[in-house]
Amino acid sequence: MRHDRAIIALAICSIVALTGCTAGSPILAAPSAPRPSVAPPTPAAVAVADPQPVVLPRDDGPHDRLTEWWYYTGHLRAADGRSLGFEYVIFRAERGAFPTTWASHFAVTDEAGDTFRYGERLEVGAGVDRSPRDAAGRPTGFDLALTGIDPTDPATFDRGAWTMTGTGGTDRLTAVLTPTEAAEAESPGGLGLDLALTSRKPPALHDTDGWIDFGPAGGSYYYSRTAMDATGTLNLGGQTFEVTGDAWFDHQWGDFISVGGGGWDWFAVNLDDGTDLTLSLVRDADGSYPLIYGTIVNADGTTIHLGRDAFVVEVTDRWRSPATGADYPAGWTIEVPGEDLRIDLRPTVAAQELDTRATTGVIYWEGSQVVTATRSGHPIGGQAYVELTGYAPSDLARR
Repeated sequence: MRHDRAIIALAICSIVALTGCTAGSPILAAPSAPRPSVAPPTPAAVAVADPQPVVLPRDDGPHDRLTEWWYYTGHLRAADGRSLGFEYVIFRAERGAFPTTWASHFAVTDEAGDTFRYGERLEVGAGVDRSPRDAAGRPTGFDLALTGIDPTDPATFDRGAWTMTGTGGTDRLTAVLTPTEAAEAESPGGLGLDLALTSRKPPALHDTDGWIDFGPAGGSYYYSRTAMDATGTLNLGGQTFEVTGDAWFDHQWGDFISVGGGGWDWFAVNLDDGTDLTLSLVRDADGSYPLIYGTIVNADGTTIHLGRDAFVVEVTDRWRSPATGADYPAGWTIEVPGEDLRIDLRPTVAAQELDTRATTGVIYWEGSQVVTATRSGHPIGGQAYVELTGYAPSDLARR
């Protein structure tokens, strides 16, 4: 994929405070934001006294903040019994006088076929945001359309938009790779999805009120819809599957640029008894953990905030990427004593690594899991996604 050098420079300047432009730094993703490698321009957004109450569906829509993302992971089942995982995210970066920068990643895991395919896009400018607004100009949801068209590259002119729309827990996702993109993703025949999502639970506000305090680094608003019904189609390698399943949605935004300089591990678990669990373990550059927290969402939608002493995560295996040399955890045991809960995770496919240096400057691992769990000694089935950032060698970013 080619981009005009001026566009790339502007995009990286706009997004650098989120990615740090190092392969070993966290990407723009669930728990927090990475450290910048250069000082960003003064943000253009008007200063706001944080925290403010999270109000939905208004806060489903975009915000004039430094950092924001709409992030989906999920588990889909085809009529032939095939199990498929997916990740789909749009990032927004606002940096002073620079035009708003957008990036998107889309990935599919074929669990039975032991394959993982992904694509990425980058776009600069306000045209991505088509979100509906009320008479006062406040969003009433989100409507995002990212083509990543490069005006200097005719091969990009036929791109249909990757879209996300939603309000109040009723969402629609579409993403289709062009033949050129599919070839780059090593998915000849195509890669795409079209899903309708409906939330089964009320939104979960993390840390009780939806505000995560990063101290001197700022803070972030953060809520999730942890149990969404998903129906639609998924194209993989020229085959189109009618699919049903479940999705998890994270929305996070705020004026933060410098927490989690060493990366993070993020867990999203749905248990068959209706319990949903998310954990975030954020590392500093020295390997310490300045921020550890989690949320339990009960079957009835009520939430329990988990502090760092409320759970234990133990790594049980590792996997080294043959492509990048990154050494990732590849198995975990999670114990939540207050819930008498034990969860064992292992990846459904080992190689679920994304090299997104072309759009967000980083390499990370995000993938579906095999879940074995017990509560009070009784077995519970489930499904899960895990994201791992900060594990790739830092010198890869300079290549």
